[in-house]
Amino acid sequence: MSDEKALIRKFVLQNSVKYDGKPNIGAVIGKIISEKPELKKDIKKLQEEIQKIIKEISKIKVADQLKELQKIAPELLEKKEVEKKTLPEFKGAANGKFVTRFEPSPSGPLHIGHAFVLGLIHAYNRVYSGKLILRIADTNAENIDPNAYKMIPEDANWLTNNGISEVVIQSDRMDVYYSYAEKLLRTGKAYVCTCSSENFKSLSDQKQPCPCRDLPMEVHLERWKKMFDEYEEGTAVVRIKTDIGHKNPAMRDWPAVRIKDTKHPRTGTKYRVWPLMNFSVVVDDIESGMTHIIRGKDHYDNAKKQEYVYNYLNKKIPETIFVGRINFEGVEVSCSKTRIRIEAGEFSGWDDIRVPFLRALKKRGYMPEAFVNFSIEVGPSQNDKTVSADEFFKNINALNKDVIDSKSNRYFFVSNPVKIDVKNAPERPCELDKHPTYPERGKRVFKTKEKFLITKDDFDSLKDKKLYRLMDCLNFTKKGKDFVFDSAEYEKYKDKGEKIMHWLPDDGKNIEVSVLMPDNKKIKGFAEESIKEMGEGDICQFERFGFVRLDSKKNMEFWFGHK
Repeated sequence: MSDEKALIRKFVLQNSVKYDGKPNIGAVIGKIISEKPELKKDIKKLQEEIQKIIKEISKIKVADQLKELQKIAPELLEKKEVEKKTLPEFKGAANGKFVTRFEPSPSGPLHIGHAFVLGLIHAYNRVYSGKLILRIADTNAENIDPNAYKMIPEDANWLTNNGISEVVIQSDRMDVYYSYAEKLLRTGKAYVCTCSSENFKSLSDQKQPCPCRDLPMEVHLERWKKMFDEYEEGTAVVRIKTDIGHKNPAMRDWPAVRIKDTKHPRTGTKYRVWPLMNFSVVVDDIESGMTHIIRGKDHYDNAKKQEYVYNYLNKKIPETIFVGRINFEGVEVSCSKTRIRIEAGEFSGWDDIRVPFLRALKKRGYMPEAFVNFSIEVGPSQNDKTVSADEFFKNINALNKDVIDSKSNRYFFVSNPVKIDVKNAPERPCELDKHPTYPERGKRVFKTKEKFLITKDDFDSLKDKKLYRLMDCLNFTKKGKDFVFDSAEYEKYKDKGEKIMHWLPDDGKNIEVSVLMPDNKKIKGFAEESIKEMGEGDICQFERFGFVRLDSKKNMEFWFGHK
């Protein structure tokens, strides 16, 4: 073999092993040109030679590609230190003195959008050995799913590996909000406004105070009492005094507490005076000793509003990082819209395999580390991003594979099985590693003779007089309607072979299984007897099919994860 071909072969092998037998020609060219820049002058010829070698190597199973690479270029398998992406320093953060929070509304469980933000918060909290508070923001009685109070903490603890230090529900803290409101009323930093919203806006637009603003404190305290049992909804609101001439109209005397008679799914009609988001958030952040906050950049003005309350109460303002929004294209992350489809029977629930919610992705075999690592890779950028479903899952699948690949044993699964008799095939044992990289885990042992199962797709692809190989077992030739044993040695297949396929012995010992796919359709077939050692929740790789998670051992039902 020429030096040039040897160079190409080693880099094709390296790339193929890395990507499960699917080498990327562009990446291979980059490696070759980097080592031998002079080859760039005839790039067309180089591409043709690479394509030829890729075709040769594709006929070799990945485990044997690995063995060849270990033999001819072991240095390419050395695990070099890869510089992991790290988070930028959080200003003012100190180890053990870091308190942060994640505050979803209880409209449903957590989805992939929540996972990005919570993953980022958790990653920082992990760096500084801090305290992470999960705060359920339910002061708006509308659009609440009562089941979310249970689902959100479960999802958050799963994603953070039980990293939630405390769960706070805002509707449990009404007296705290009332005491802060009354304190601000007594100190003249807030007032009860009974102007109509239209009149207040008209005056505010002219940078003029409403007539309520400068009434005596005693009048505001009397109005405050009336909000609980006399005033009607919409007729009175507590406002925080700010700069009535502020250049941003939204900052001018913003509303903090209102009357709302809507029945609350959790507290019923016990309360009718409710804090608005900006007030409940700042009160809770002060009460919990919040030191650092990660929030969407769309909350920048809200943070500025909240600074007034910090300053009025002489409290330190937490350090804040604002992050851009990830807009997901081709995937619906709205809790309210998804709940409508669940209630209509279109989806079976929040863990339906078709929805992008953590409960469903967990059942498919996605690991929390994949989502946290995705958050770290994206980082705390203020740039908004539009990500297609394909692009997002391509990234998450790669990150998840990094987590589960070494833990997942390999098994044969034959979908849509077709029986073939390989004439004259000798009776012999066949041993395969449970994991090609970890032979110490043991073997799967088959006893084979002439009867086999292969997939219908493989069966339909067989051509007359061509040599095929049943992986790690034997070579056979198709002759008319017959299948005839040729040899057992891989070396003979390597020179003439057309295709390697996985298989099962047709011996009556195989396990009937089904795999639920992401489109909610089931693929049925047989898996090897060894899968009986798996437990519910275990993940394995069905060779040449993908990673799957055992959802029900009773029915041997798997959920498909990804390739």
